[in-house]
Amino acid sequence: MSDVVSPPSPAAINPADTGTEATTTTATTTGVELYGARRDVVVVRVDGELWDLDREIPAGHKVEPVTVGEPDGLAVLRHSAAHVLAQAVQQVNPDAKLGIGPPVTDGFYYDFDVETPFTPEDLKALDKIMGRIIKEGQTFRRRVVTEDEARAELANEPYKLELIGLKGGSGDADGAEDNGENVEVGGAELTIYDNVRGAGRETEAVVWSDLCRGPHLPNTRLIGNGVQLMRSAAAYWRGSEKNPMLQRVYGTAWPTKDELKAHLERLAEAERRDHRRIGAEMDLFSFHDEVGSGLPLFHPKGGVIKRVMEDYVRQRHIEEGFSYVGTPHITKDGLFHTSGHLPYYSDTMFPEMDLEGSKYRLKAMNCPMHNLIFASRGRSYRELPLRLFEFGSVYRYEKSGVVQGLTRVRGLTQDDSHSYVTPEQAPSEVKHLLDFMLSVLRDFGLDDFYLELSTRDDSKPDKFVGSDEDWAAATKILEEVGRETGLELVADPGGAAFYGPKISVQAKDAIGRTWQMGTVQYDFNQPKGFGLEYTAADGTRQQPVMIHSAKFGSIERFMGVLIEHYAGAFPAWLAPVQVKLVPVAEAFDDYVKDVAAQLTARGVRVELDLSDDRFGKKIRNASKEKVPFTLIAGGEDVEAGAVSFRFRDGTQENGVPVADAVERIVAAVAERSQQA
Repeated sequence: MSDVVSPPSPAAINPADTGTEATTTTATTTGVELYGARRDVVVVRVDGELWDLDREIPAGHKVEPVTVGEPDGLAVLRHSAAHVLAQAVQQVNPDAKLGIGPPVTDGFYYDFDVETPFTPEDLKALDKIMGRIIKEGQTFRRRVVTEDEARAELANEPYKLELIGLKGGSGDADGAEDNGENVEVGGAELTIYDNVRGAGRETEAVVWSDLCRGPHLPNTRLIGNGVQLMRSAAAYWRGSEKNPMLQRVYGTAWPTKDELKAHLERLAEAERRDHRRIGAEMDLFSFHDEVGSGLPLFHPKGGVIKRVMEDYVRQRHIEEGFSYVGTPHITKDGLFHTSGHLPYYSDTMFPEMDLEGSKYRLKAMNCPMHNLIFASRGRSYRELPLRLFEFGSVYRYEKSGVVQGLTRVRGLTQDDSHSYVTPEQAPSEVKHLLDFMLSVLRDFGLDDFYLELSTRDDSKPDKFVGSDEDWAAATKILEEVGRETGLELVADPGGAAFYGPKISVQAKDAIGRTWQMGTVQYDFNQPKGFGLEYTAADGTRQQPVMIHSAKFGSIERFMGVLIEHYAGAFPAWLAPVQVKLVPVAEAFDDYVKDVAAQLTARGVRVELDLSDDRFGKKIRNASKEKVPFTLIAGGEDVEAGAVSFRFRDGTQENGVPVADAVERIVAAVAERSQQA
């Protein structure tokens, strides 16, 4: 098979489609013939499915080019890079057994069963071998095989054999969890990809092969020089603790070296902003084995931030018409069967406990108990919307491999609210909640966001409850309200909760990373399960609509995002210490104590540095601690009743009257200014 590209064959294209991105084939052709002259096209989309460029396309199919700059094209580039990594590993270590190698956000990984873990030196050596394979321009060649042929060819690859046994050529691409299996097998055919050296020549040879669904780039040379291996880690085969532990090698791949460089710079900046590192440096929180994975302890300064967040959002909920309630941390597990969370969420809940002949669970969500509060007495339509809110502590059994700092924990506190409304009130309540949530994010300095609409997957009806009519009505309401905001609304098919669709806010931080924040979820299931009713205006008993909402999502996760967004340099209203007072010499200690007393009386959080450290070190310490305002007092300041006002960026104003300094600080805190 030749690597030489040819111009499109006129007979293969519907003349009406000429000049457009999409074409309809009128004769058997290939993507090479259609788009071979375009160097940016890496695969084609045939009737919505990605195909290799050299794969024959019968007549009558809609074909679109896919460029390396598109998400699908970039994923193909990364998947091809994963294959080259696996080839390099087996070139160095022929005994290495292959797992799965999918593309992921910003890169790819491949799992290997090897005797010893990979070292940083191993990764550097593998990078060089990958570079040689890439420069060779080996052709990726697709080959359809039967299950028996695949088993014979891959007899020494036990993990590949397991995948064949799972799905073979049955077409069950959705039969397992999303752990990367679908890049290997699935669809109507079972395929192996050969890496061919010298394709089209008499000396061509297959130098490596892998079970794979594809598609791939035409050849390895197109991967280019925007590839780099990043790290290795242990990972359970197919994500289950019951399976063997493999070694996972992560890499990143980009169309150009400049894009790789930019990505590495973003990673370096993200590392500088890592909330786990900053949290330790600023003494905000910690984790301890004695307590358990994913269970944070907040230190005094972290506790200040947490309290400020709680006070803020509690007051905002009251202003928005919510009633504050409280529920216990543990309940009989029958409550979660009534709500429908069991058995759907059993894998993410802590194990049941037997107490006095009854089974109990740690609370994983607050909504079932709010339903009991609603049902505790008769309700009238005049009470609706009825809005309940609490800081609910919930516990979720996240797998150890995904627990990460504050952003993925096992014990979390949600600013959780539930609105009970009539069906007619639902659209306005969704709008009210969404506007509320967006205003909260803006107050915390997050103002670049879009919305994501998560709907059910109609191909998996057993994973969702409710009628088609209920889902259609709820989805329509969320979509219309989402569009009314003027924000971009992105579809997320299959991402809904089992009980109804949801809108989530996706916010970008200071370095452009996207974080999922709060959600608004429409629920027509739980009111039915709990038999919730209200008396309508005509005297009939009607079922309310329940709308879930969490503005922060969880306080822990939101704090982690804020630490990274601000790199620990919080605006004054959020900073654990808002003002540091530093006397130039011991003689001025009493003066700064008096200034501190004035600030404290106005509610400002103050620290004095009366240590024996040199003055310069005191200033450096204040800067390292990221304190918004440092007030310095020396002889001239005392004589003038003033202070030197030093800002976090290093600028300084001298001779500021104490009264003026106090008012400026109080105003910055009250206004929630983002400038300090």
